[in-house]
Amino acid sequence: MAEEAKAKGNAAFSAGDFAAAIRHFSDAIALAPSNHVLYSNRSAAHASLQNYAEALSDAQKTKEKESGNAAYKKKDFETAIGHYTKALELDDEDISYLTNRAAVYLEMGKFEECIKDCEKAVEKGRELRTDYKMIARALTRKGTALVKMAKCSKDYEPAIETFQKALTEHRNPDTLKKLNEAEKAKKELEQEEYFDPKLADEEREKGNELFKQQKYPEAIKHYTEAIKRNPKDHKAYSNRAACYTKLGAMPEGLKDAEKCIELDPTFSKGYTRKGAVQFFMKEYDKAMETYKEGLKHDPNNQELLDGIKRCVEQINKASRGDFTPEELKERQAKAMQDPEIQSILQDPIMRQVLTDFQENPSAAQEHTKNPMVMNKIQKLISAGIVQMK
Repeated sequence: MAEEAKAKGNAAFSAGDFAAAIRHFSDAIALAPSNHVLYSNRSAAHASLQNYAEALSDAQKTKEKESGNAAYKKKDFETAIGHYTKALELDDEDISYLTNRAAVYLEMGKFEECIKDCEKAVEKGRELRTDYKMIARALTRKGTALVKMAKCSKDYEPAIETFQKALTEHRNPDTLKKLNEAEKAKKELEQEEYFDPKLADEEREKGNELFKQQKYPEAIKHYTEAIKRNPKDHKAYSNRAACYTKLGAMPEGLKDAEKCIELDPTFSKGYTRKGAVQFFMKEYDKAMETYKEGLKHDPNNQELLDGIKRCVEQINKASRGDFTPEELKERQAKAMQDPEIQSILQDPIMRQVLTDFQENPSAAQEHTKNPMVMNKIQKLISAGIVQMK
């Protein structure tokens, strides 16, 4: 809209209607007060009407602002402040002088002065009904200063609130980015401030006692608190995974077991937890892979060895077709949700292999010599999709 008003002003100026040009340029300035070209154009229109005082005022404001911008780019901050202050004295209804001066204070590390100028700009802007984008710019600059001053997580709260206000004025991507960064920094600081390994150990022990009493929901609360106190506590994740498994919350249990392994790949309990969840989910081939991975770190672990034995029994049962029709149907339906199984069944080569196993014994014999093909066949057998009788 400012560009439209500017175009009308230029057209009026070209037509010699300088009074109309001044009106249009003034309208444009109200919409885009930081555009120094508009002041320069209005100054020329005033001069054409021999309104030399007004022409000089606009020219001086333009000069001061341009000089301030040039000094800012050169990092000559004191000079820039002088020019913006002079421009403000010439026209206190243009909040861009305040926001520009605030930007200089921000670069100088004078955050309190920056915030004061931003607050003045917002107050004056609302009074003059300045364009929302200008208000948003002042608020964003204030939020940036508040972030720079933050020393603890609570200090981020006013900055976050200020960024949110800025976004209600104008949804600017840069402001949204600053908001997200402030929220992230606040959360990270909260975790650092809450970090206490000793209290984490105490909470984990409380959870262990409740686990022994089979009070799993209560135990989860203490394991969760232990994790908050020490996010690197792999044992807390392992124990909470056990609770989730007892409660039948398999996805949550699997997630905790995987986190436990991520934090300490040598901790065998993480593998037994994960394998147990996969076994209960009837993903026997995946469970067996998990148990085997655990044995790489703890070759003689009896829980892992027993887990593999249970998986082999179930896989053999599937290959013999020993499941009831209901069990088989359930396993096949679950298997079909597995992206890996879907990929195998959609592979044209594997579809031909399965056809050969049914109709072409000699070709099937050749397929058995291919380890990759047989590995995929084994996965289908484990999933209950294929039965070998």
